[in-house]
Amino acid sequence: MHADLMLISRSPRAVTFSLISGESLLDKSETELENDPVIYHCISRVVDRRFVFGREEKEKFRTLMRMQENFTGCRVASYCLMNNHFHILLEVPPMAEGGLSDEALLKRLSAIYSEALVAEVAAELAGARQQVKDGPGEELLLVGRIHERFTYRMHDLGEFMKGLLQRYTQWHNRMHSRTGRLWEDRFKSVIVEDGVAAKTMAAYIDLNPVRAGMVKDPADYRWSSYGEAIGGGAKGNGKKARAGLVRALRAHQGCGADDSLWANDVSREYRKLLMAGAVEKTETRTGRSGAEEARRTGKGMNAAEAAREKECASELSTGRMLQCRIRYFTDGAVIGSRSFVNEAFEKSRERFGPKRRDGARKLRGAASGAAGTLWSLKDLRKEIG
Repeated sequence: MHADLMLISRSPRAVTFSLISGESLLDKSETELENDPVIYHCISRVVDRRFVFGREEKEKFRTLMRMQENFTGCRVASYCLMNNHFHILLEVPPMAEGGLSDEALLKRLSAIYSEALVAEVAAELAGARQQVKDGPGEELLLVGRIHERFTYRMHDLGEFMKGLLQRYTQWHNRMHSRTGRLWEDRFKSVIVEDGVAAKTMAAYIDLNPVRAGMVKDPADYRWSSYGEAIGGGAKGNGKKARAGLVRALRAHQGCGADDSLWANDVSREYRKLLMAGAVEKTETRTGRSGAEEARRTGKGMNAAEAAREKECASELSTGRMLQCRIRYFTDGAVIGSRSFVNEAFEKSRERFGPKRRDGARKLRGAASGAAGTLWSLKDLRKEIG
């Protein structure tokens, strides 16, 4: 069992990390601190990597994922369900200051529990609110105990994954008349900084079926965040997927999970990132004209044109990188800007040898297209691609 770095709390000037294994719970005393949402790239594979996910299985998994999302208060920014594994870019916000209201708690419970159980809890809460003979303090204590029976599983990466994997396994085993574990070891998780890192990771996840040769256009794969955002999910609207991708691309700018923003620049920007590699392939195959070569070298271009050409070159480099399997994105522990990764290193300095001076490691191999923009905590010298 390997240990992964998992983010406990983050504020504009402080990041606190703890080494824990994949499915372990976060330290509750730490998560009570004021902090910003934390983003993780989560991956889990079927035992023996068997191909067990067909259309029905993928639809059920997505349904359970959305139910778990509604219950826990975590947000799926992007995802892709493949035939023997899945990727989820999960945003884990802190619990609201003061906790949940009774109404909010019951709404969360309705995502995964029966109407009968929710009604039972509602009656229990109402009864506790009426017990004021011993003073309001006793009432709050009773209500708090009821809330705690459920809220400890909310706003927590480990609990989100545990609930999702267990619920799907139960359904899968029952449907296929099997017993035993379904998932290979514990899930992997990589901490992802918001901004460029989150946007790149979302695209990497949505491009899984393209890299596997299943589709040419990621919009054609329905069991992914982009496919759902374009074509709609089980209910045909894709609202959740669009809201998640808005967060993936705009969280660093303070944008909420507002699906109405998708129709503006967000959808065009994301589409451009996903399809950037196709432009590189076309240019390589057909060659460049003299005018194209001038643009490439910068000759005869004004400052604005040169800046735009530099931006295009960066997009092509990133697009080419995203066509490859990037081990850093699954095993790099922390992915983000150099300062973000170094901050993670300093907060977990005791986990590394005395000779290591900093944390940020330059991306190499197939990931070199993002070198200098994104950094990794782990230096994957072997089998980088």
